[in-house]
Amino acid sequence: MSEERRDTGKGITVHRLGQLESTIMERMWSRSESASVRDILVDLQREREIAYMTVKTVMDTLRRKGLLTREPDGRAFRYRPTQTREQYTAAHMGEVLAGGSDRKATLLHFLDQIPAEDLAELREVLNRAAGPEVETAP
Repeated sequence: MSEERRDTGKGITVHRLGQLESTIMERMWSRSESASVRDILVDLQREREIAYMTVKTVMDTLRRKGLLTREPDGRAFRYRPTQTREQYTAAHMGEVLAGGSDRKATLLHFLDQIPAEDLAELREVLNRAAGPEVETAP
């Protein structure tokens, strides 16, 4: 598990996730409701051998990192993500952008790599975010 993290400058701290942390977060994001350690354990055991305490420890670590929240459920807890997969991904993208020495060059290299349909979606989102265009007087 990696403890490396970075503040995006917008009050969001992005934690780099280890492989098992990422796997558990993917499972959590794919659920519409909260999940217990046992729920995630059973899901993971369909693909590999893993101990209950391993899953519990990682989920507690994700809670300490601020990626999961938990609520009591009898003698156990139910966990849920604190942000959507998309919010986490956007914060991670912001972290990567902030890590470059030349933001403009980084963005241009990024745009060179994305497919045309994604570029069209990006253009549409940027236009929407800019709001209605203001007409200028002649």
